[in-house]
Amino acid sequence: MQRLLDILLSALALLLLSPLLLPLMLALRLTGEGKIFYVQQRVGRGGQPFGVMKFATMLENSPNMGTGTVTLKDDPRILPLGKFLRKTKINELPQLINILRGDMSVIGPRPQTQRCFDAFPTEMQAAILKVRPGLSGIGSIVFRDEEEMLHESGDAERFYDHVIMPYKGRLEEWYVAHQGLGAYLACIALTVWSVLSKDTSLTFKVFRSLPAPPAELLMLKTGQAPVAAATSP
Repeated sequence: MQRLLDILLSALALLLLSPLLLPLMLALRLTGEGKIFYVQQRVGRGGQPFGVMKFATMLENSPNMGTGTVTLKDDPRILPLGKFLRKTKINELPQLINILRGDMSVIGPRPQTQRCFDAFPTEMQAAILKVRPGLSGIGSIVFRDEEEMLHESGDAERFYDHVIMPYKGRLEEWYVAHQGLGAYLACIALTVWSVLSKDTSLTFKVFRSLPAPPAELLMLKTGQAPVAAATSP
């Protein structure tokens, strides 16, 4: 049932969004480095790698520059048009093609690079590999403002590896254990809400059994203490 919905929803979205996507593709071709799409290898279901598609929003060699695969708010590697595309999440829309191909689902754990996947605690990796990665999912919704968090953390790589990824892994593990049509449809609605409002608190009201955020993440959100001064796990 979910695979059928994936096909129907992704095909419908590509059709309805084509008046936006076609001019955008032309704009990307004429600006930045002239690239329209960026394809990066990610870890898929069963651990099989696949090429995830995005609109080109960063310098082509960005994985080998600066903070590598970790992107910060106002990252200097982001192209001028890319900033808008990333903020609105429009840069992710080419993954509708990945969904049609069967590489991904509309909802599921976000596909990670091998480096980022390895940052998940080992016990969570097996659960995440059971399902297709998603265009959106619990982890994506809760970390709607991930780039801002990393920017404000004071130590982006440490905060990503020791705070964000372990908690994101718990969220994705929760989704795999609770997946079903109801959770699938609720996550679609919450994705739309989080993109339009940037409010992620509703997610915890809809899914009351979600794992609680770690203290260091809460401190960053509330500004109670400088995260960079906290002790690493």
